Amino acid sequence: MAEVRVNAEVKDLTRIERIGAHSHIRGLGLDDALEARAVSQGLVGQTSARKAAGVITQMIKEGKIAGRGVLLAGQPGTGKTAIAMGIAKSLGLETPFAMIAASEIFSMEMSKTEALTQAFRKAIGVKIKEETELIEGEVVEIEIDRPASGQLAKTGKLTMKTTEMETIYDLGVKMIETIQREKVTAGDVISIDKASGKVTKLGRSFARSRDYDAMGPATKFVQCPEGELQKRREVVHVVSLHEIDVINSRQQGFLALFAGDTGEIRPEVREQIDSKVAEWREEGKAEIVPGVLFIDEVHMLDIECFSFLNRALESDMAPILVVATNRGITKIRGTNYRAPHGIPIDLLDRLLIINTQPYGEKEIRRILDIRTEEEDVEVTGDAKDLLTKIGVETSLRYAIQLISAASLVAQRRKAAAVDVEDVSRAYTLFLDVQRSVQYLQEYAQEYMYNEIEEPGENGEDQADMQQ
Repeated sequence: MAEVRVNAEVKDLTRIERIGAHSHIRGLGLDDALEARAVSQGLVGQTSARKAAGVITQMIKEGKIAGRGVLLAGQPGTGKTAIAMGIAKSLGLETPFAMIAASEIFSMEMSKTEALTQAFRKAIGVKIKEETELIEGEVVEIEIDRPASGQLAKTGKLTMKTTEMETIYDLGVKMIETIQREKVTAGDVISIDKASGKVTKLGRSFARSRDYDAMGPATKFVQCPEGELQKRREVVHVVSLHEIDVINSRQQGFLALFAGDTGEIRPEVREQIDSKVAEWREEGKAEIVPGVLFIDEVHMLDIECFSFLNRALESDMAPILVVATNRGITKIRGTNYRAPHGIPIDLLDRLLIINTQPYGEKEIRRILDIRTEEEDVEVTGDAKDLLTKIGVETSLRYAIQLISAASLVAQRRKAAAVDVEDVSRAYTLFLDVQRSVQYLQEYAQEYMYNEIEEPGENGEDQADMQQ
């Protein structure tokens, strides 16, 4: 039955638009000339990491890295997630990109391996090709008869033409409603899908460009189509394996995609879908598009999840795995063993590692310039110098957070721009991590459940803690 449903639901896939959006971060490439373009898109510095990501992107496009993984490792706030989103944008909209945080795996109402399996299959696309019949031409005239009694159904006629022929079509009630909803008028060039009845406005005919109609600046003029009105065209749809899984595992079909939690999917359904997709590949009806699965905070996964990733990367239909972490040498979750980045050595051996470096003073200044412009905050040069110094001595994220706070302080004193005194006031009001730790150490005994012992009380325990 499942195999029959796969065949039956293929037509439904034509209605599914690509679900998910990609971030608009660009500027990844092999050439330093792209630096200016990267800065204009909000990505500053990390030249070496971006060059490495550019090589990875090219390998993905050429299909030379399927079944492998990439690790983005670096300090907090060094642009790891931005680089991953840049890779996704560079690959284009047809390449599936799935993004999850590792901590999400433990909060879902399903097993950890099922959550990871669904994430993997979201990142594997199937490009399905099919031929469809279209009626494409310029609308000459639309006649709609509305009975005075109102009891009879509306009828109508649609006259369409190309450069070589002209035909009159009888319209039913549904087609009349569709044409009225799309606001089709004489002079529009339209396309009608014969199978679904979908009407698409391609633009306005050049023959009507001099009409004294009320046309907005977005009006697009196109040539009158050539040849016959009825055409056959190959249509390509890209859907993920997970979407096909959901369609064939739920009674409501593709509507289950919008229901939220899809629950666990039986392995038998996936096996039948995989075999059917393999048949489509052999017949030339479909093509597998390996996408990108990005797992942020990968150190939060436990040893069972890492074992699953090791096995999944060996699969025939494995996406490109990109993971990110800001941890150093730490314990692998679920064990007492320590490993670089909290990732087992056998999985690390499969990954290409890209390091991100801390931002320098000039880069922090450029980032703050972009951020103040984005937040529409006027900041004086001296105030930016102070923010840059704070970013170097504390952290970039803390300096960015001070922009809004300093802006509110400046508004309170009715100043046109943020000045040094506003930044200093915000710096006094809100502590950074270093000053907060210093405060805790100074007033440790006044807090409840304090675990820091007094010097000399227990030397052995203190030495162990320092180690």
